[in-house]
Amino acid sequence: MSNSQNINNAKRTFDIEIKALQALSNTLDDQFDRACELVLNCTGRVVVTGMGKSGHIGNKIAASLASTGTPAFFVHPGEASHGDMGMITKDDVVIALSNSGEVTEVVSLLPLIKRLGAKLIGMSGNNSSSLALASDAHLYCGVEQEACPLNLAPTASTTAALVMGDALTVALLEARGFTAEEFAFSHPGGSLGRKLLLKVGDIMHTGESIPVVSPSTMASESLVEMTRKSLGLVTIQENNQLIGLFTDGDLRRAIDNETDFKNTTIETIMHKSPVTISADVLAAQALYQMETLKITSLIVVEESAVVGVVHMHDILRAGVA
Repeated sequence: MSNSQNINNAKRTFDIEIKALQALSNTLDDQFDRACELVLNCTGRVVVTGMGKSGHIGNKIAASLASTGTPAFFVHPGEASHGDMGMITKDDVVIALSNSGEVTEVVSLLPLIKRLGAKLIGMSGNNSSSLALASDAHLYCGVEQEACPLNLAPTASTTAALVMGDALTVALLEARGFTAEEFAFSHPGGSLGRKLLLKVGDIMHTGESIPVVSPSTMASESLVEMTRKSLGLVTIQENNQLIGLFTDGDLRRAIDNETDFKNTTIETIMHKSPVTISADVLAAQALYQMETLKITSLIVVEESAVVGVVHMHDILRAGVA
C-alpha cells in the first residue's frame, strides 16, 4: 500500500467522524438540559460506567468531570456486578455508556441502579434501547457508520460518545462558574499547575535585591547599582515611590547620545513611565505582558510603593512558558 493510499484512508476516517459529529450536533435536545440538571442537583458523586471501548471513553469522561468541578469516578460494570455496586449511593448520578444500549454487563446493572434510587444518564446510539428507556435522561450518540471499512470497529461511535462527554463537561463547567484557579487546584503538578497557580509575588525580587537610587544620583553611580544587582535595570525612587526606571535599553540609547554619565543625574535620562504590575497577578499573565511589550522586567508595586521586581528569566526558571 502506498503512502498516498494511507493518507487517503486517514482523510476518509476524518471525514466520516467529522460528519458524524456534525449530525450529532443537530440531535441535541432537552435531554441534554435534563442531564445537566441531574448532575448540577446531585448531592453525591457522578459514577461513570461502560464496557469495552465505551468503558475507555467513560474513564476519560469521569476524569474530565473530576478535574472541572464535578466529583466523578469510573466503575467497571463487571466489577460492579461482583461487589463494586457498593460504591454507588442513592445520592449519586450514574452515567452509563453503551453504543447499542444492550450490552449485558451494563443492562444487568439498570434494575439495581433504579432500585437504589440513583439517577441515571444513558449514552447510547439507540433511543429505543434498554439503557435509553431506563434512563432519567438519554444522550443520543448514534452514528450512521463507523470509520472502520468493515463498519465494525468502534471508531466514529466512540468519538461521538467522547465529544458528548466533553460537551457535558464544558456545559457543567460553565454552569458552575468554574475558575482557572479551581482548575489549577486539581492540576497542581507540572507546568500546567505552575502556569495557573504561580503569582508574581511568589518569584519576584524583594528587599535588598531591588536596585534603587534617588533621582539626584549621578548616572555613573546608578550604573554601579544597576550592575551590582544584576537585573539589567535600576529603579529611581523617592520615599519608596517609583519615580522612574533606567534599563539596559536606556543605557544603550544614552551611549548613542554620548551622555556624560559622570555629570548627569539619573533623573534626566530615566524612563518616567515604567510598566508596573501587582504581586497578585499570575506569573503567566506577567510573561504575556512582557512578551507583548517586548520588555524583560516589570516593577511590582502595591499602593504606589515598590515591593519587588520580576524578570522574565525568573518566570521561565519557574517553569511558566
